[in-house]
Amino acid sequence: MTRARLNIFIEPEHAKRLDQIATHKGVSKSAVIAAALASFLSPDGEDQREAAIAKRLDQLSRQFDRLERDQNVLIETVALYVRYFLTVSIPVPEGQQEAARAQGRARYVQFIEQLARQIQRGRSLVREVHEDIGPAAADPTQADAQSGTDADAMEVPREPA
Repeated sequence: MTRARLNIFIEPEHAKRLDQIATHKGVSKSAVIAAALASFLSPDGEDQREAAIAKRLDQLSRQFDRLERDQNVLIETVALYVRYFLTVSIPVPEGQQEAARAQGRARYVQFIEQLARQIQRGRSLVREVHEDIGPAAADPTQADAQSGTDADAMEVPREPA
């Protein structure tokens, strides 16, 4: 079989990558280019590229869905906490405000330290929440319907009178 000789110009980055691939696979640069050209010119080549793109888009879509789900959990968690805190917090008398601020600073430092430990261990509170609620988390519409955790229906512990 006779082969046609071509002189082509490619970007330096492409030339470097071509060298790496040829070395890694143990074949000549011509063989790598011939395989790439055959794939590109193949009638099925476009279908294969389209399938690969569709597969990658599906993966990205699932990742986006997980991010959106986790973000919703975080938003709801913060909103629920703020509502709870504002509902149960009582005003601090004037004479005790400095002590309350000092206690608040100490609690904040403790919170940050605990958060740092959680992150360093690689544990995710969002993941723990999803594990705790089980299969209902798989379908967000089912989770909302089953949980019945409307913020208006939240029970707030009452201070003893």
